[in-house]
Amino acid sequence: MNRQAQAVVLFLVGGAVLRAGSTDLYLRYVKAGLRPLLLVAGAVLIVAAVATVWYELRRPRGGQHDDHEDTHDRDRDNGQGHGHDHGHGHGHAHRESWISWLLVLPLFALILVAPPALGSYSAVRTGTALQAPWGFPALPSGDPLKLSVDDYAGRAAFDHGRSLKGRKVTITGFIALDRGGAPYLTRMILSCCAADAQPIKVGLTGRTPPVLQPDTWLEITGTYSSRRTKDPVNNGVIPFIDVSRATPVPAPRDQYESPE
Repeated sequence: MNRQAQAVVLFLVGGAVLRAGSTDLYLRYVKAGLRPLLLVAGAVLIVAAVATVWYELRRPRGGQHDDHEDTHDRDRDNGQGHGHDHGHGHGHAHRESWISWLLVLPLFALILVAPPALGSYSAVRTGTALQAPWGFPALPSGDPLKLSVDDYAGRAAFDHGRSLKGRKVTITGFIALDRGGAPYLTRMILSCCAADAQPIKVGLTGRTPPVLQPDTWLEITGTYSSRRTKDPVNNGVIPFIDVSRATPVPAPRDQYESPE
């Protein structure tokens, strides 16, 4: 692949990164806080592509032609047949250049196809990532209190609900059903990007809907429950919430959560 082609690939990669970073598409790949870095990376790639083209247009061509002629003359003086080898090498170079352009195909997939966020299929095959937090900051006032799934699960499992007792809370997630059909309200947690996404699961008890479909997004309002179970995948603790109301909601703009 020559430098002009390399510049085209750099420009396309930079454009794809900028497009993802300037829309909500980037949330399918990385956590929200990385948006500025994506925009800077895309801009740097585009500048590098423009600089490469500018350098190639300004570079003198005569020296390259003379070097080729000198090589041809030396081969002729040494009695080496150059015609057949040149033709074979020329065809091989063409094949390499066509193969190199296949690198562009994933870019079109990034631009044209938005992959779905990870959902129940991944969640039920991965053990809960719930870890004991460093501490439990005081909760703000309000009723009901809106919490992330990670925050509620951590307080319910490791603070034994002390900060949650007497409080009505609201958490939002999608439904995942284990192999036995038990429903969990789930959110995928990102440390950096979708490749390291892991689920946090909260069991449902109380006034749960009679029929729950996987990947349905629900806003759950309820109170702390002391009930717990073990995740069948990794034996991690799964706390429960006592449901008083379950309302179907659209999937949020950012379907992932970051660790609290």
